[in-house]
Amino acid sequence: MAIEDDVVVIGGGLAGMTTALSAARDGSRVRLLSHKESTLRFASGLIDVLGYVGDEIVSNPFETISELPDEHPYRKVGENGVRDGLDLFDSVTDYAGDHTDTNALVPTFGGNVKPTARYPKHTAPGLASVEQDTLLVGFETVVDFDAPLAAEHLAETVPFDVRGVTLSFPGDFRTDARITRLAHALDTNERVEIGGNGRGNGNVQSGVSQSEPIRIALAERIKPHLGDAERVGFPAMLGEEHPEDVRVTLERKLGVEVFEIPMGPPSLPGMRLETQFETALKDAGVRVTTGNPVVDFEGDDEIEAVVVERNGARIPFHGEQFVLATGGLVGKGIDSDRDGVREPIFDCYVPASDDRYDWSEREAFDDHQFARFGVQVDDELRPLDSAGEPEFENLRAVGGVLGNCDFASEKSGSGISLATGVVAGRNASDEVNP
Repeated sequence: MAIEDDVVVIGGGLAGMTTALSAARDGSRVRLLSHKESTLRFASGLIDVLGYVGDEIVSNPFETISELPDEHPYRKVGENGVRDGLDLFDSVTDYAGDHTDTNALVPTFGGNVKPTARYPKHTAPGLASVEQDTLLVGFETVVDFDAPLAAEHLAETVPFDVRGVTLSFPGDFRTDARITRLAHALDTNERVEIGGNGRGNGNVQSGVSQSEPIRIALAERIKPHLGDAERVGFPAMLGEEHPEDVRVTLERKLGVEVFEIPMGPPSLPGMRLETQFETALKDAGVRVTTGNPVVDFEGDDEIEAVVVERNGARIPFHGEQFVLATGGLVGKGIDSDRDGVREPIFDCYVPASDDRYDWSEREAFDDHQFARFGVQVDDELRPLDSAGEPEFENLRAVGGVLGNCDFASEKSGSGISLATGVVAGRNASDEVNP
């Protein structure tokens, strides 16, 4: 069968999309194979490069990369690779943070402060490095964000006043309404009924009722709680498609700055980011195939095709170069059982102790071996076998499937995905377009 694509990327997360975009912009015909929805919709939407080394917070990641172990993914791609990954990201998105190498300090929904390199512009007014008294607003229907508790925790670490309040969301919404439903109402500025002596609660009082746009009703609901606050933070739900319009309206009505606090899934900042990358992939001519898993491959010393299982049929996708971007243990890009740890598609070598009791430590936040499980790669990001030789000449690995780093504790997952993705995509493309 004739080769259909120059580069085939397996995995549709941030690493896979970055790889595909990098290769396509370098002139290659690219196919992206994704089994499930992108994991971006489950992520905060923040782009972390390196937040911690051990227990120490990192101010400038680029001053710290050279201190990481030689096998760390950042050492494989170098500082230039990390910068190139961020440059590609900046070309796709409208995020803030590209003006400096220093990490920003972003408040989280738990009331902590997180060091991050890139963050949505809707988050920027809430940076903890800016000393402005702050009001956090939560809603009874958004149970994942306890504004008073988050404010209490945040106040312990910042040099400004932080208060929190929990309100009912304007309008007659179900008590179990999803955050996406509330965001849609703000996007479209739905009209909601307001009572005679209460605003935006959907109740008709004394037989008198009227309606007004939900953004206005929300601002009126908050005004009595403003006090001396110079900014107001909301859970990240201020619209999915038009968050800037929502934020600007609220700022105008409240007379203070408004910002979003990153949340867990479903993450609207993650969804917005996914949409921006999908648009960039389409513009670059990347062909995306979703909904079915890659289960096997064809070839010996070199990979000729990967095999997708679709309704019981085995469908091959041929290419010259292949990139593995299937994620780590959570994404099932790395699998484990009582016999050991393995990479399930190409059976790439994943080092792990034969004694399963060595895989983890007693305390939850100890240095667990399983957190560093992943394939080993050379300087070209090609997976290595147990003897240190490339498994396949035309296979590369990127993102969470790589070993030798604990991206969760380092706060480095997004940065590793971007840096290794842009380098692997470029290297793969160079192989077919020298």
